[in-house]
Amino acid sequence: MREKRRNVVDCIRIKKLEVFAKHGVMPEENALGQKFVISIELFCDVRKAGQTDNLTYSVNYAEVAEFVTKKTQENTFQLIERLAEYLAQEILLHYEAVEKVSIEVEKPWAPVHLPLQTVAVSVTRQWHTAYLSIGSNMGDTKGHLDQAVEALRQDSWTRVEKVSSYIVTAPVGGVEQDDFLNGAVMLRTLRTPEELLELIGEIERSQKRERIIHWGPRTVDLDILLYDQEIIHTESLTVPHIEMANRMFVLEPMCEIAPYAKNPLNGCCMLEMKQQIQGREDS
Repeated sequence: MREKRRNVVDCIRIKKLEVFAKHGVMPEENALGQKFVISIELFCDVRKAGQTDNLTYSVNYAEVAEFVTKKTQENTFQLIERLAEYLAQEILLHYEAVEKVSIEVEKPWAPVHLPLQTVAVSVTRQWHTAYLSIGSNMGDTKGHLDQAVEALRQDSWTRVEKVSSYIVTAPVGGVEQDDFLNGAVMLRTLRTPEELLELIGEIERSQKRERIIHWGPRTVDLDILLYDQEIIHTESLTVPHIEMANRMFVLEPMCEIAPYAKNPLNGCCMLEMKQQIQGREDS
């Protein structure tokens, strides 16, 4: 499990790394190859390395340059957009100390019959922190929750950081059904909110989740509670979760794994929202 880190503002830059590789839409580009120029910004905490003069506490830029050269040469992509995306993901997955990366891929020999110096694509990718609620009230409820957590662990773009204890709670919504087993999960993920929603939908379908009765019984239910401190409202996704502040079965497990995680809508942390519910119940 990763320790909480300070906000990363430190940056290691590798400028204009030249790599001869085979990427392009034209068949001759894939066959003959050409020069690509790659610039990399690695956002990581180098404070301890600066204090100790010890490379162990930083990221070896020579190793990263070799890594990027190898990854660029061992693949063939049509688009430099794909190459930039691929390199960013591979760096984040391979180097744990890197929180965010910016990649620029230049193609100075682009087959454009016009007087231009270079064509380039830049992308910035980073790890995101997300919190999910998980619940089940059909069959082997603990088994369903454990299976869902394991499916999250198996996703190559996602790291499960914390899992709460499971608690038994009464159903809400007025539908007569069995009690639920509920929990919460903290993730680090390279997925966008929409991609994370797609992943949890796949996990629910794999466990035969059926949406027949609103707030009805289910084998497993996964909801995105928080995604960084973003506020999202689309046709398919609302973050923070619209009922989070009103659900003790969400707040109790969240208070176990992230008591000071804040709701960006009102600035209240999980403990404060839990205390607000308890205060209403006691009054």
